[in-house]
Amino acid sequence: MAKRKMMKWLEGFSKGLLVAGGLTWGLIGIANLNLINLVIGTGDFSTAVYIAIGLSAIYQAYNWLIK
Repeated sequence: MAKRKMMKWLEGFSKGLLVAGGLTWGLIGIANLNLINLVIGTGDFSTAVYIAIGLSAIYQAYNWLIK
């Protein structure tokens, strides 16, 4: 049961990161405004967020392929 709960949390977290990434790219394209840097700032933590967004995309693509 704990594994199912963890996977559900990971799924939701991953989708949230993908939404944040999509909004960021949309705002960069429309208004040259980087949402991640605006909210978090620049530096190592924002780099970690970008990496997490990329890993979320890989995770979601994997899930789409196996379902």
